[in-house]
Amino acid sequence: MTEPVLSATTAGPRTTTGDLDLEERSSLRRVAGLSTELTDVTEVEYRQLRLERVVLVGVWTEGTSAQMRASLEELARLAETAGSQVLGGLVQRRSRPDPATFIGAGKVDELRAAVEEAGADTVICDGELSPGQLRELEERLKVKVIDRTALILDIFAQHARSKEGKAQVELAQLSYLLPRLRGWGEALSRQVGGRAAGGVGIGGRGPGETKIELDRRRIRARMSKLRREIAGMKQIRETQRSSRRRHEVPSVAIVGYTNAGKSSLLNRLTDAGVLVEDALFATLDPTTRRATTSDGRVYTLTDTVGFVRHLPHQLVEAFRSTLEETAEADLLLHVVDASDALPEDQIKAVRQVLVEIGEERDGRMPPELLVVNKIDAADDLQLARLRHLLPDAVFVSARRGDGIDKLRAEIAARLPRPEVELTALVPFTQGALVSRVHADGEVLEEKHTAEGTLLHARVGPDLAQALLPYARTGAAAEEETGAAVEEVAP
Repeated sequence: MTEPVLSATTAGPRTTTGDLDLEERSSLRRVAGLSTELTDVTEVEYRQLRLERVVLVGVWTEGTSAQMRASLEELARLAETAGSQVLGGLVQRRSRPDPATFIGAGKVDELRAAVEEAGADTVICDGELSPGQLRELEERLKVKVIDRTALILDIFAQHARSKEGKAQVELAQLSYLLPRLRGWGEALSRQVGGRAAGGVGIGGRGPGETKIELDRRRIRARMSKLRREIAGMKQIRETQRSSRRRHEVPSVAIVGYTNAGKSSLLNRLTDAGVLVEDALFATLDPTTRRATTSDGRVYTLTDTVGFVRHLPHQLVEAFRSTLEETAEADLLLHVVDASDALPEDQIKAVRQVLVEIGEERDGRMPPELLVVNKIDAADDLQLARLRHLLPDAVFVSARRGDGIDKLRAEIAARLPRPEVELTALVPFTQGALVSRVHADGEVLEEKHTAEGTLLHARVGPDLAQALLPYARTGAAAEEETGAAVEEVAP
């Protein structure tokens, strides 16, 4: 008995790697109330972050109330992306955060009451806490306290897929943990070594290190190993980039705020099929795909990790080899979310990180093309304001396809063109060379004659060298081109 075969008309839609990743990610949801972790708050730095029921707290030091609200709402979205349930939030207006508790002493009492009333088990602060602030808040609130940096690191740890991405996230986490490693009671402060150790005697002598010093040494050793591994992966990435440069293939990098629609734009332009999810930091591993302009030129399009306000410097440092894709590109597509309440702040945050990356390359950054995405989710008033604010931007909807043709034309106009313009009569036996001209160069005119293929094209230096034996210059080139035109004319 033969098995039934599905015809093309009855087969379901094509399953992409992004669909599989999304299905796997959706199946791993956290269940509130189930935990095998220690309940002792003093062991908080050794437990995995399992956010369940949280209360947010922020300090409003500068900016408008709208900016303050946007920052706290973004913190709530980060917490939800990490798998928690946000129960409420508090904001305190201060000239600067309190050096002891981040918020004032009175606000700590108010926060403790809110935590007890809501039944929360975690407090998330909208800022980076010092080790002293973290310890003081935990002692007074009696619940786990984390800051914005730890929250973002936890999301990165959940979403990292590739070996390089996991190594970069681990390095960032260890960089964050090292200065916050601390001991409680005698658990980490025991020091062995003869009579000085309280008469431990034979068998108790050791290197004279406390347990916390031993942990720090192991963390530093692990960080050194991770840096070596990332450096090796960076060399592989540099080899791939040099290969593209050698073949004169232009590169375009998609940058922008997290959840601005960068992966959706990549899928729309190249049919890449990468993961698309309405969540912050859904993409961590860069994806590069091949694309073609309307005039036949080939270029690469790379989707990069998204940025966010107050992006932890540990992440910028750890992901530097990945972010260098932006500095090496020929063009940056800076994607902006049109539906966001404060898109100007998003643009400012992204450009700050780009400037930090460019500082190591003598301040050189590729030209930038602003792409305002999600116009289908923004109202007419918001779009009118953005068109006035960003007159040179291209407005698109990656979901519906609006404005994509205009974006493709703008990319083609801004990509660098090959340097050498020449005319060559290539014999028919050199068909591979003609294919290279079509793939790596820009064919301005092509005619078929009895002797071979007459090409008028712009190519890179390496390809120009290969075409040199067949090149035609001056009057001879013009005469051959005119003769070819007369020959094919009706």
